Amino acid sequence: MTTAREIMTADATCVKATDTVLDAAKKMTELGVGALPICGTDEKLKGMLTDRDIVVKVLGAGKDPAECKVGELAQGEAVTIGADDEADVILRTMMDHQVRRLPVIDGHILVGMVAQADVARALPAPQVGDLLDALSAP
Repeated sequence: MTTAREIMTADATCVKATDTVLDAAKKMTELGVGALPICGTDEKLKGMLTDRDIVVKVLGAGKDPAECKVGELAQGEAVTIGADDEADVILRTMMDHQVRRLPVIDGHILVGMVAQADVARALPAPQVGDLLDALSAP
């Protein structure tokens, strides 16, 4: 069976909780991504920052992205999968938590990211269709 390690994008770039939202947005632009994992000074995953978070929670709320710290946007514990988790776990986790991207950890170390596109490329069409239906539900 296909595992997260086999379909993930390796070497996920973290943004530090102490970085400004503006710096994070520039990093997203530079990397061409819509989400970055938030890592603390202990290198442990603290959450995820999405482009939507920046628009809604910073710009839409009238905050200054050059002053707002990324760590202020981290909410609770990040939803993750293990590097050796199989496809059914990846799909169930994405569907249950309504997320399109999952950080992949090996122990406590971030080793990559699995995105909806990675799943679409690696898994059979019926499974991908179920995922798309679940993520598109209101």
